[in-house]
Amino acid sequence: MCGVAGFFHRSSCSERAGKQLLAAMGKAIVHRGPDQGSEWIDPEAGVGVASRRLAIIDLSEAGNQPMQSASSRFVVAYNGEIYNHRELREELERSGKALAWRGTSDTETLLAAIEAWGLAATLKRATGMFALALWDRSDRTLRLARDRMGEKPLYYGWQGRGPGAVFLFGSELKALACHPAFEGDIDRDALSGYIKDGYVPGPRSIYRGISKLAPGAILTVDASGDVRAVEEYWSTSATIRRGFENQLAISEDEAVDRLEELLGAAVRKQLISDVPLGAFLSGGVDSSTIVAFMQRASGRGVQTFTIGFEDERFNEAPYARQVARLLGTDHHELTITARDVLNVVPLLPRIYDEPFADSSQIPTFMIAQLARRNVEVALTGEGADELFGGYDSYAHAARLSQWTRHVPHALRSGTASLLECVPAAAWNGLGKLARLNLHSTASDKALRGAAMLRARSPAEMRRALAQRWGEGVVIGGEHGPETDGAFAASAAEGLMAIDLQQYLPDDILVKVDRAAMAVSLETRAPFLDHSIVEFASRLPLSLKMRGRSSKWILRRVLSRYLPESLFNRPKQGFSIPTDEWLRGPLRSWAEELLSPSRLRDEGFLDPAPVQAAWQAHLSGKSNRQAQLWTILMFQAWLEDRGAPPTGELDARAARSEVTIS
Repeated sequence: MCGVAGFFHRSSCSERAGKQLLAAMGKAIVHRGPDQGSEWIDPEAGVGVASRRLAIIDLSEAGNQPMQSASSRFVVAYNGEIYNHRELREELERSGKALAWRGTSDTETLLAAIEAWGLAATLKRATGMFALALWDRSDRTLRLARDRMGEKPLYYGWQGRGPGAVFLFGSELKALACHPAFEGDIDRDALSGYIKDGYVPGPRSIYRGISKLAPGAILTVDASGDVRAVEEYWSTSATIRRGFENQLAISEDEAVDRLEELLGAAVRKQLISDVPLGAFLSGGVDSSTIVAFMQRASGRGVQTFTIGFEDERFNEAPYARQVARLLGTDHHELTITARDVLNVVPLLPRIYDEPFADSSQIPTFMIAQLARRNVEVALTGEGADELFGGYDSYAHAARLSQWTRHVPHALRSGTASLLECVPAAAWNGLGKLARLNLHSTASDKALRGAAMLRARSPAEMRRALAQRWGEGVVIGGEHGPETDGAFAASAAEGLMAIDLQQYLPDDILVKVDRAAMAVSLETRAPFLDHSIVEFASRLPLSLKMRGRSSKWILRRVLSRYLPESLFNRPKQGFSIPTDEWLRGPLRSWAEELLSPSRLRDEGFLDPAPVQAAWQAHLSGKSNRQAQLWTILMFQAWLEDRGAPPTGELDARAARSEVTIS
């Protein structure tokens, strides 16, 4: 895994000054690639690229970047892995289009394929995760490209004005911030989207003028510096639509067999590595499935890693331990305390580079830190929930749709109004009488249910389930258009389509990439192999969700490797008791960041609703942890962003500054 950065001027630039800037941009993301770093510049064309390398395949100098193609026409800075690069090499050799190889890296394979077939045709053939910057010295164009599902990040945009304007790009925003043309103006519309969702929804970034390249896209900047229309070489939305239109007509056993075959192939491809490799293991369905296939393919004890919690309500370590014992893995487990977790909080703004409020970011960072002590690559179970119906929200949507299928919207809306009229204390009292063990209060559940009853579309239903704040919290900001799952056959499938296009790339994959890269660990997600995504999109909902069973087909596959008693339990998720910590050990930190006078002086957020949520949470009458964590992560990021990006998140610093006992 690596980090890329660079610039493109409309005119020539100084070679010396340009290389100094590139070196600074690379240093800011040294944690993404501590093994090697270099710069390449064409001062006459005004273009330069920097690379930081985490050597995974071909550890020799032959794999160093930026790398030039055999003909010297193309120069690439590349972040990722092409899992089928050996097959691509063989295809090039059979067709006589391969020159003498200098090494065994997938970067060299990628360049040879681009010379032979072109960029778009190469990426359509490639299976992997990546973000790259490609300079064509012949037609003097810069191309940026990103993998199909958005596993690897890539930011870009024009900064500055007039002759001094510069096109900047990089794996993380901190690299762009090193360039003197970077303006760093907060985009209030992006902030509004963040406040609602807990992450900045693409294509925006938190900074005005800087965007995220869409998954499956190629962007071209021509010789005059004009940005051409983005080309899609693969589309998640189109894949989902085709899947709905061409659903598979196969038996249950055939579907399970096919999924097992595809997963086995995906895991085998992703075991390619010249460095030690392992896997995250929570003991749940997703990670247990990946580890089972890894163990079968490797023939020896796979290294697995689990984080345990002292608080048994959040502790899945015993399940992971049982899975590891039955599969025969070399298992590593670490139990962490509240103090350990709280030590990570100050690092979060620098790790995530823009406001990010998925609180599972903390244990994700800590399991990455644990794994990095033993391996340099870890496989994960990301993507299974969105593909196979794993989230509780899908089941809620399915049940609600079934109950209200023939109920007019006016009647549903009236019922919602009645639910909202019941005092919060009454709902919470009922919850206690029923002995409900809820992460949120009964009143919060009731209000969310009321919002779902009013929903007219999957997008509205998702907003009811996931939206953290309504309108008016951000001063002067408007949330942009949302992904629409209305083309889906059911509410549950609509939610899954929206999550696959938005929540997965903008939240889940961001969370894992930044947490792992902060400690120089490469992560791989076999469920996101595009063959599995395409297969899952064609599966009927009945093979994904059945009764109260989520991920039905995946559970059937896993039952061939592990007893069902080990994984047939309610979904827990990678959660921490944020609600209690905000009333306890995090209270003074939170109160300082949420100070009304501070919010007024900063001028981004309206203090009144923030303070109302804070007081309601402190009283214990309502659980506002998600809302408050969203505000706190913005405030912490705002406080931190003035600090210089000096590359302090490399593996050494991350391991030494945060000690897990």
